[in-house]
Amino acid sequence: MMLRLVLDTNVWLDWLVFDDAGVAPLKAAVAAGQAEILIDAACAAELAAALGYPLQKKILTADARDARMAECRRIAQMIELISPPSAQPLPVCRDTDDQKFLELARAACADFLVTKDLLLLKLARRKVRRAPFGIVTPAQLNATLATLS
Repeated sequence: MMLRLVLDTNVWLDWLVFDDAGVAPLKAAVAAGQAEILIDAACAAELAAALGYPLQKKILTADARDARMAECRRIAQMIELISPPSAQPLPVCRDTDDQKFLELARAACADFLVTKDLLLLKLARRKVRRAPFGIVTPAQLNATLATLS
């Protein structure tokens, strides 16, 4: 079974910029064909903008930003955000900038939205209007990936 995943911007930065050990199992799952990552134009645009910010006292050159975005395009499948009229309603995130990740995960029929954002993670604990996909941290996803091996 191949997991369908959406990554928020901070998880992408951990993968593309910081080479965070917490995303190593995710990288391995993608490389092994156990998971695929989906992205849309709005989420890619946010990632591109974030790559232009000072990141942990480090500023990426334009060439480095372009290389990171090229890597993102190589890793992720770009989809067009279209939700059928019968799509399950989504919970509403208090940070309206994060709603796009929920919408992408629904449109992509994702198994999980992988995030470190506290407001998105709070939605996973709601009893009313739950998302039709899991909202998990990278560590929680890693635990799931371990059960698939």
